[in-house]
Amino acid sequence: MPCSLFNSLLKAVILVLLTTGTGYAADSTSTPLNAEASDPVKLGWMAGFPPPPEKLIMQPESNFFSFPKLRWTVCHIRELMPTKQVSRGIGAPVAMTYAHNDAINQAIDELRFTPLGGSREMTWQESLAANYTDGILILHRGNIIYERYFGCLDEKSKHAAMSMTKSLTGLLAQILVAEGKLDPAAQVKTIIPELADSGFGNATVRQVMDMTTALAYSEDYSDPNADIWIYSTAANPLPKPADYTGPNGYFEYLQTVRQNGIHGEAFGYRTINSDALGWIISRISGKNIAELLSERIWSRMGAEQDAYMTVDGKGTPFAGGGLSAGLRDLGRIGQLMLNGGKINGQQLFPQEVVDDIRRGGNRAAFAKAGYKTLIGGSYRSMWWVFHNRHGAFAARGVHGQTIYIDPAADMVIVRYSSFPTAKNAAIDPTSLPAYQAVAELLISK
Repeated sequence: MPCSLFNSLLKAVILVLLTTGTGYAADSTSTPLNAEASDPVKLGWMAGFPPPPEKLIMQPESNFFSFPKLRWTVCHIRELMPTKQVSRGIGAPVAMTYAHNDAINQAIDELRFTPLGGSREMTWQESLAANYTDGILILHRGNIIYERYFGCLDEKSKHAAMSMTKSLTGLLAQILVAEGKLDPAAQVKTIIPELADSGFGNATVRQVMDMTTALAYSEDYSDPNADIWIYSTAANPLPKPADYTGPNGYFEYLQTVRQNGIHGEAFGYRTINSDALGWIISRISGKNIAELLSERIWSRMGAEQDAYMTVDGKGTPFAGGGLSAGLRDLGRIGQLMLNGGKINGQQLFPQEVVDDIRRGGNRAAFAKAGYKTLIGGSYRSMWWVFHNRHGAFAARGVHGQTIYIDPAADMVIVRYSSFPTAKNAAIDPTSLPAYQAVAELLISK
């Protein structure tokens, strides 16, 4: 395949992968199908032996991450891309404790709140459909009190975690810091000499962890010459065309990034920071991210299922967004964070790891990013810290993925979603106040 054709095909795929998608009602050019109408089971994606041509979702020609195909794809990533296992080990899973109560479930479903910037109240149950929820789990005092599955997801399947992967990458780095194995003040070039001449070279590990690096890197998807396209081409696991001469894989691409500004002055959400951190972690630990995540957390927390991570053409796991996992296992991650690194009677990592994350990052630097739904927040070790009266913090991913941890309410909420557009700014108004409302309800019980 000529390189120009390869790049055109790749851009079409990555554009729908990272931006808004194109799945709309047949009689409309502006209104996306609602949650019920876009249900992948009802639409029959990949159903049949074989599926009819119009129901096929394939890599790369079918724009597999466009809406509404997205709603099937999020549960079937490994059928479309190469992956690396995050093993749960060979021991028996540790069952989670259920404390289902019909009265509490009904109270949650009927709970009313006012969306950010809105005037009309909405119920919790209405918000699940509005946010194209695929799975929702609520833990209170360590017990599951609410669990629902929709669309492509059930209790046996896995779902793309998207950028919640970053928070697990950040967690691994913070563990290494707490153990004295990783110096957050060290310059990146002292750990990864290959990055000495790149924009990362003079940045500190902490600046990478908190995404306050100053990098010449554009994620303007409307610009055909933006850096995101070079990055995406390098990371794509498909074989490169014979005439391709660019970087191959995450690590080669990172060496081409240049500095633009002064590190540490402003927060800038760039996925390449996560991949740089993944490289740092792997160099320090001698293991790739998937192996280390299994060794330090997944195989020790009583997980029900293996997870998996997508990889580039050289087998490097995507530290910035490649994880897929079961809903309850992400509930275990949330409980670990809520409990200060402890689960099932075992301390998997030091309490100080969570304490550091919960303190948050530089709020003034974060404010420069201009997030309208996260005013007063910060970012620390790739976790979002809200600095609200409950001390809430979260892992977040595009299209509505969330592990929301509320220490004051002793509550963890995990949501998998397949919202039509990628940016969470479209979902936060009907999500963040909903989580707060559930927290207030549980505190009152």
